[in-house]
Amino acid sequence: MPGDIAEKARLRGERLAARDALTQAERQQKSVAMAAYGASAIPFSPGAVISGFMPIRSEADIRPLMEALRTRGGRIVLPVVLNRETIVFRAFEAETPLVKTGFGTTGPGEDADVLDPDILLVPLSVFDGQGQRIGYGAGHYDRAIARLHGKDRTPVLIGIAFDCQEVPSVPAEAHDVPLHAILTESGLRWFSAQPLMPDVKKAL
Repeated sequence: MPGDIAEKARLRGERLAARDALTQAERQQKSVAMAAYGASAIPFSPGAVISGFMPIRSEADIRPLMEALRTRGGRIVLPVVLNRETIVFRAFEAETPLVKTGFGTTGPGEDADVLDPDILLVPLSVFDGQGQRIGYGAGHYDRAIARLHGKDRTPVLIGIAFDCQEVPSVPAEAHDVPLHAILTESGLRWFSAQPLMPDVKKAL
């Protein structure tokens, strides 16, 4: 286990450095391509609650994607850091003002509704071709997903990353929940397409 943790830390630093090395123009171009693919390829029914995120550091900018999904009838929420252990998902309407919400993030204020997402667009540092991911180390999404599973909810997990963040293999720990799909500038890739699609319809 200590070896896996050390390897995850090494991969995280390596792939985030690769992401940071992209120029602003490159990130913008790749983010636009990502939005174009995801806007039509992510399946959901109108009214589905979809968690996005506001970009920080060198993350992909999925604001155009969130607006496209909103246009298709998705109800957008944003993660808000309550403390070092917990994030919740607050409703983000087109006119919702954003406030500072911790760890360099912004999101809706306390007056916004808290909703459970049907789809989570998950920021990450590293992913592999089996759907395993490495986050940023705080475990916020791991705990949020565990809470949703504890409420008998099975959100569809779609990682958001650039192609340069992929590695051959991520060491998986017992608590790690694999992604259902990954969205990069190359398109939307499902890791378990055949069993997943009925689950998507059921979840939504």
